Amino acid sequence: MRSAHKLGRRTLVAAVASALALGAAGCSPAQSQPSASTGGATTTVTVRMWDEQWQKAYDASFAEFTKQNPTIAVKTVLVPWADYFTKLRTDVSGDNAEDIFMMNGSYLQPYVTSGSLLEIGSDFEAQKADWVPAAIEQYTRDGKLWGVPQTTDGGIAVYYNKKLLADAGVTPEQLTGLTWAPDGGSADTLLPLIKKLTVDANGKRGDESGFNGAKPKQWGYSAAQDLQGIYYNFIGSNGGQFQDSSGKFVFASPESTEAFQYIVDLINKYKVSPAASNTNGNDNFTRDQFLQGKIALFQSGVYNLKNVSDGAKFDWGIAPLPAGPKGAVSVVNSIIAAGNAKSKNLDATKKVLQWMGSTDGAKYLGSTGTAIPAVVSAQPAFADFWKAKNVDPSQFAAQGKLPSIPAPAGENYGAAFNAWKPIFDEIFLGRTPVAAGLKKAEDAANKAAGS
Repeated sequence: MRSAHKLGRRTLVAAVASALALGAAGCSPAQSQPSASTGGATTTVTVRMWDEQWQKAYDASFAEFTKQNPTIAVKTVLVPWADYFTKLRTDVSGDNAEDIFMMNGSYLQPYVTSGSLLEIGSDFEAQKADWVPAAIEQYTRDGKLWGVPQTTDGGIAVYYNKKLLADAGVTPEQLTGLTWAPDGGSADTLLPLIKKLTVDANGKRGDESGFNGAKPKQWGYSAAQDLQGIYYNFIGSNGGQFQDSSGKFVFASPESTEAFQYIVDLINKYKVSPAASNTNGNDNFTRDQFLQGKIALFQSGVYNLKNVSDGAKFDWGIAPLPAGPKGAVSVVNSIIAAGNAKSKNLDATKKVLQWMGSTDGAKYLGSTGTAIPAVVSAQPAFADFWKAKNVDPSQFAAQGKLPSIPAPAGENYGAAFNAWKPIFDEIFLGRTPVAAGLKKAEDAANKAAGS
């Protein structure tokens, strides 16, 4: 999902522009921020990614690789998440893609079907035992692995602003054990707390008489159209599904409808989260507002840990994910580095992929605090980095051990996303009733996916 990185940057997530069919021809799109020069190397291997924090870590890793392999330079290319998979499909179909590109599980299948990826076969056999098993499973199709595992998310948790909690008379301990319920009442402890953490321009809190949510000063919570960080977790914790085992979209079920209704009400009825006009087209809006001290509780993954650590000018902490009627259920996602089957530098590309799958190559992600490496032997570097900063990221690992809901996927996932996204926009804006909108979006998604 948008792992660092979202399924958001996420390793899965939200705002991806329209995805073109792999068979369509296309020109190479403009790409931003290439890394350093190739020096005197005779071969250059290019690596595409969507996250700035990743790029910094990989540039350091590849510099060491080139010291050990002086004939091969590695250049990273950054393409923003919002355009990443649209541009990748266009470039792969036009034979203009990089030698290696980061891949989210939701978009994998078309590249496997079209023969666009290098199989991670016998050349990597000695390394596979050191890779997170769930990552290998996620990216294996018909008994073949199609990328080198790079990051693993754990689960979703809640970042909190200690000052905003204290101002409202809320302690961090009160964030443990929070629950939400479709029908509200005593089973819902989340809504009363985030009302208390929401403040309007006149200083009225969301649970006080005279509160005017149309004029916000700060929000209590980060509810938004965020697949990995928000709505997938609510669906799972209410016993719902987004896709069934056959790949058919089923998010208009009663359980999933209740989950979406709860989120939409947080935004439009109770106004304890930012308006969808701010968040529908900007999947970083809630993160940025949290960093500016305007959101008390920011629900997200480890992919935003480095961003929060670098950007927050206030004391913060990490709390567990709120639980629904079926408990706390979140998305767990991994990211791979996929090799381009049409690379003109296949031998060098394989060497770089082997480096990325090794302890020495993967430790840079951990030692910079950027992400949890999917190379198990490199994971202590991540723990050591955050321990030195007196930050405890164990909530993400704890959530990752709890029941999870699988990330969306499929041959035509991109087309399905483009079909449901504009309808979801209207639902989150409050202009389309939740139940009717989800049914319309579900039908459109299944039609687009050929289900």
